[in-house]
Parts: sequence; structure tokens; C-alpha cells
Amino acid sequence: MKKLSLLLLFFLVYKAVAQEDRRVITTAVPFLTIAADARAAGMGDMGVATSVDAFSQQWNPAKFAFAEQQMGIGVSYTPYLESIITDISLLGANFYNKINDQSAFAFSLRYFTLGEIEFRQFANDEPRIAKPNELALDGSYALKLSPTFSMAVGGRFIRSNLKLQDAGDVDSQASSTFAVDVAGYYRSREIAYNSFSGRWRAGFNLSNLGGKIKYDDGGQENFIPTNLRFGGGFDFIFDADNTLALTAEFNKLLVPTPKDFDGDGDIDADDNAEYQEQTFFEGIFSSFGDAPDGFGEELKEVTWALGAEYSYQNAFMVRTGYFNESEEKGSRKFFTLGAGFKFKAAQIDLSYLFSTSQVRNPLENTLRFSLTFNLGQEFIND
Repeated sequence: MKKLSLLLLFFLVYKAVAQEDRRVITTAVPFLTIAADARAAGMGDMGVATSVDAFSQQWNPAKFAFAEQQMGIGVSYTPYLESIITDISLLGANFYNKINDQSAFAFSLRYFTLGEIEFRQFANDEPRIAKPNELALDGSYALKLSPTFSMAVGGRFIRSNLKLQDAGDVDSQASSTFAVDVAGYYRSREIAYNSFSGRWRAGFNLSNLGGKIKYDDGGQENFIPTNLRFGGGFDFIFDADNTLALTAEFNKLLVPTPKDFDGDGDIDADDNAEYQEQTFFEGIFSSFGDAPDGFGEELKEVTWALGAEYSYQNAFMVRTGYFNESEEKGSRKFFTLGAGFKFKAAQIDLSYLFSTSQVRNPLENTLRFSLTFNLGQEFIND
């Protein structure tokens, strides 16, 4: 019961911040926006334009066409609200396989668990146990359209089971939906400069294109976090042992902005009902121009991140990054640090987050882990 109280307190505080800002965009299944792997988390939650790894499914599945190993397996662990609760976490499992030099397919699973919650009416009662959880099961196919550009399509099954079922509520059930991703990735050939070589990278991912989630017949439908993510970067290849990769990425949530539909000066239940009546297609197109304060507010709905990764002999990596979100749209601002260690076919990655915002980050002071195995024959990309 203590855990339930802490959870409710956290979400009430978050909701209060959202109400104060008035136009913070919230969605169902927000776990889909959490960086599930330590490498991306160590560079400020980015991955759409970074180099390929086993965890590219979440960020940009088109990168798999440029994989240098035939097969990759990755598992990850992200504690959530670790400072107050010990059994809430995001778990990830990933697999990709290159069919040939031009194409690859991949699968992944993300599982977000809120642990066990005990319900008692009286202190001496036998507790009833609830285990709320959410998951996403993904599949994708990537194909090189040229030696330097690839595209991918992906499908995602999303299941959200957050209903805290009471003894008399036999109609409680999980909600589910399907979503689609469309992604592209560009990686130039290596270019020789005066004192170093380099390579340009760019990518985009239109993700979570899918239907809304509704938890019961009488409840409202909720948007899922449809995103447009894009970015670019450059690899400074100083010699065979030393490489520095710099990347910048941007993200726009393609969900409508809450607003005062009836013009009474307040966003109330009637406004929320009209807001939720929009279909997800309508929401995508309206999200580019529906901010009440115009283009300036639309720009505030774009988050950005800067990241850097230094690699020595492709065996030891050091990473850092910064993520920024407008104070009026959620106020997530944080620095990250990360490191990676590779030994033969195995690689372990770690990351740590420092919040720079007055709004507490659920992942603040949290150490995240990822483990990768690269197997099979090598592919050489020009």
C-alpha cells in the first residue's frame, strides 16, 4: 500500500505541473519514450542518427542495413523511480539478423513493470496482489536503397495492463493497439580531410503511427506517443584507434496540443472530451499548427539533444549528452554520462543521468545497463 501511495503522489505531482503549464502534452503508454538502452541513454537519449547497434529498433531500424556483424543480441535493464521504489523497471530484449549485405530484419521486446502492489481493506486482511505492466513487441525490415542510404518499416504490438482490478470489477482488462514505424538512415562513405578522415550520418524515424488506446467501453480514448525524430552527426576518424562521434537530434511529438475549445478561459472536462474525439490521423496533422500561441509555441514542443561518443580501438567508449525540453512543455533537462567496454563478441554499456531541471526526473541518479553480443560473419560497409 505504501508503494501505491508513492506512485499516486508522483503522478499527482506530475499532473499538477502539467496543469500549471496548461499545455503539457501527455499520452498513454509513455514508457515507449524512455531510452531502453544504456548507450543511447548515455548520449542524452538519442539514437536516430548514431551508428548502428543491437538496440537500433527503438530509435531507427533502418540502421540495421549498415550493421557490420551478421547477428546481434542485446538485453537491457533500466530501474525507474529507484530512489523511492525498488521493483519498477524497464526491461528490453533485442535481436537483429542481416539477410545479406543489403537487408536485415529485427525483433525486440520492451517490458515495463510496476512490480507488485498489495491491496488490503484492513491491516489484517489477506492482501490482493496486482501486477500492472506494459509491453511493446516490435518487428522490422531494413533495406539499402543505395550504398549510403537505407529505409525500414516496422510494426509494433502495444499492450497496456494498468487496471488495478478490484474484487467486484470483473470487466477490468488490458488495452492494446498496433503501430507502424517508417525510418531512413544515411551514412556517407569515409572522406579524407587534411589531418583526419570523417563520415557524415543522418536519420529520421516516424514512429508509433497507430490507433488510440481505450481501457474500457465507457472510458476515453488516449493518444499513443506518435513521434517524428530526426538528426545528424559526424564521425571524426583520427586514426585506426581513435574516433569521436558528435550528434544532434530533434523530436516532435505528433499529438494535439491541449487547448480551450469552448473559449471559457479554462481547459476543463468538456475541452478534454473534444480533444479526445480527434482521431490519431487528425491529431498527427493538427499537431504541426494547433498550438494556441502560434509558431513560437510549436517550436517549444520540439525537444533537442546533443551527444558525443569517443571510441578507442572500438573496445572502450566514453559518452556524454544533454537533453532539453521547454519549461512550458514538461521541463525535462538533464546531462548524461556513459561508458562502454567491449571484449571479443560481448559489450557492456552503462549510463547515468543528472537532472538540471526543478522538476524531478524519475531516472535521476539512476545507473542503467545494457549487454550486447555481436555474432556471425562480418560485413564491410564502404
